[in-house]
Amino acid sequence: MKRIAFLPCLALLLWGCSTKTQIDRATPPAKLHHIFVEHLLSDGHNVDELIARELRRLGYDASAGPLTMMPEGTEAIIAYQPSWTFDFTTYLIEIDVAVRDAKTAKEIAVSRVFRPAVIGNDTNTMIQRAIDPIFKKK
Repeated sequence: MKRIAFLPCLALLLWGCSTKTQIDRATPPAKLHHIFVEHLLSDGHNVDELIARELRRLGYDASAGPLTMMPEGTEAIIAYQPSWTFDFTTYLIEIDVAVRDAKTAKEIAVSRVFRPAVIGNDTNTMIQRAIDPIFKKK
């Protein structure tokens, strides 16, 4: 009987990430080259720099910082909203990413990654799961 009660609890702990991505096919983000990640003032974990690093890994010209530091020629701006929690350690439980056109501010793509369990992915993996579906060149 104890084993049967234990299995649902174990399943909840091991439940993986949930990812949701929407892309405007009229303006495919994979065709962009110069991307700027807007620094969130309340972010003390340098998530903007991690997103920019992931974009550079994928082959894009990416930088991060406050909007006042956005370089000329930027084609898209990425805004993000991380949600952190504490269960013996502080970890990223959810990240929402929005990509918008730098000139028109039109939203091009959005992505949300949610990790409900303590055991799971590190911050870099969460960012990869949010960014790669939008920007990975096929």
